Amino acid sequence: MSNRNTYFTAGPAALYPKFEEFLQDFVDQQLGSISHRSQKFKDIYRFTDEQLRTLLNIPAESALMFTGTASEIWERIVLNCTELETFHLVNGSFSKKFSQYAEALGRHIHVFEKPLGEGFSYSEIEVPEYAELICTTQNETSTGVQTREADIHKLKRGNASKLVAVDMVSSAPIPELDLSLVDTAFFSVQKSFGLPAGLGVWIANETCLQKAEEIGQSKSIGAHHRLPELWAQSKEYQTPATPNVMGIYLLGRVAEDMNKKGIELIRKETERKAKRLYDYFEQKAGFSLFVEKPEHRSKTVAVINTPGASSEIISALKAKGLIVGSGYGKNKDSQIRIANFIATGEEDIEKLLEACDSL
Repeated sequence: MSNRNTYFTAGPAALYPKFEEFLQDFVDQQLGSISHRSQKFKDIYRFTDEQLRTLLNIPAESALMFTGTASEIWERIVLNCTELETFHLVNGSFSKKFSQYAEALGRHIHVFEKPLGEGFSYSEIEVPEYAELICTTQNETSTGVQTREADIHKLKRGNASKLVAVDMVSSAPIPELDLSLVDTAFFSVQKSFGLPAGLGVWIANETCLQKAEEIGQSKSIGAHHRLPELWAQSKEYQTPATPNVMGIYLLGRVAEDMNKKGIELIRKETERKAKRLYDYFEQKAGFSLFVEKPEHRSKTVAVINTPGASSEIISALKAKGLIVGSGYGKNKDSQIRIANFIATGEEDIEKLLEACDSL
């Protein structure tokens, strides 16, 4: 066990501490062979649904649905919830990809783009009149920038007639997002939930469903995972197609474990670890923080400018069994990205910073 690596990568990431125990339970019960139309599967779906609703405070009226990936949900939202125009807040690669999916699906896209490393505040956002959907990224994984929950909430309150979608892929369940206010949110499991990739989670309200049904009367809303079918099946703890049963089971077990600990305690620990990381690299000679404004710094993905080639630092840490990520895209060679997910304990952060002392 002692020679195992400690992962600080932004996804796939460090596995949840009890992952092996939960996986063994799945294997012991032979759940990989059950029918997804069985009562046993319905019980698994129901359990995961209940635990996630508790963890994230998801309203009973909203649907909780499963897809193959979070990227798939970009397409589902655009197809099911828009006819003509979308509006995107872009400040990194993943928020940009959301807009590119909408454009590829024939929507007229409006983009408010900030330079990499900068975040959005509500007061500066002007939503185009005819945009049907406002696309936000709560945590931009490529740049380590967060959009504060309060700004997202104001965005919805100020544009009540428009749908608001929130990508919380690399931050859920940490943000205190009001899911009774925003219309739809989504995430995947390979980041702060500490599970292998292969499962997306889509939360949507009745306004999204009504929009999909309305659009579907006159034009295509896709063929796979159409919202009306996903919604109807989810209310029976079922899925239209054969799902990732193992992913759903493991997510339920992880969410249950988080609920036992308490989300407030988890959030406080995450903030404490993030502060430790940022304080350290702000002081360390040669290094600097990519996101200058403290209020826009992600709690879950810290992006650090390196004094030389980031590959040398990554290699030096890897030799000590500590795996950090490189910068994203054009910043690959000049930055490191350090994930501060729930599976990464305070002792892991200290171990990493001790290793950085010798760089």
